[in-house]
Parts: sequence; structure tokens; C-alpha cells
Amino acid sequence: MPPDKPDATYLCQRCGNCCRWPGDVIVTEPEIKAIANHLKLDATEFIQRFTRLSANRQHLSLTESENGACIFLEGKNTCKIQPVKPEQCRGFPNRWRFDGWREICEAIEIESQPQD
Repeated sequence: MPPDKPDATYLCQRCGNCCRWPGDVIVTEPEIKAIANHLKLDATEFIQRFTRLSANRQHLSLTESENGACIFLEGKNTCKIQPVKPEQCRGFPNRWRFDGWREICEAIEIESQPQD
């Protein structure tokens, strides 16, 4: 993989590798409602089935599969909640990155549009 360029913009290739990286995926109250609605569940049932307390004990986080992958990653690279996935997921790798992300992420650098 090419090196990380802090100011670059990347286009996600939906490789699913970030979905396999273990750790907290924080969900907000509006995201919980949207995901629950998408799954045809009420918010309480969604929270009970698919969230846990985050490592810092300050938020709810999506649960993980036994292998550390997101619980909503299906098959090779399909996100079961793609239309309503959390902001944390939508923001990667352009709004936030974890150490070592460039070694696993297949996102491609895209040309920035010149400012007028």
C-alpha cells in the first residue's frame, strides 16, 4: 500500500478491511434509531441485541463477531446496514484514521478539486 498522506482525500473501495479491524464503533441515539428502523426493530431491541458499552464506558458501541469484525459485515464485504451505517464508518479514512490503516485499506487517493 502507498504511504498515508495526511491531507489527501481517499475513495473507499469497499474492501471491508476496516470492518474487520476490532474496536469500538460508537453509535449515537439518532444512528441507533435509523439502524433499528432499517432492521425493522425497535430501538430497545436493537440496543440489547447489537450494542455493548464502549471501552471507555461512555457510549454504546456496535458488537463484534467472534473474529473481531463488525457484527453487520456479511459475506466477503457486504455491510448489512450500508444505507444507515454510523458516521464513524462513513468518515473512514477521510475524517479519521487508525494507526496502520494504510497497510490494510484499499482506498485510492483521488485528485483534489482546485479552489477558485
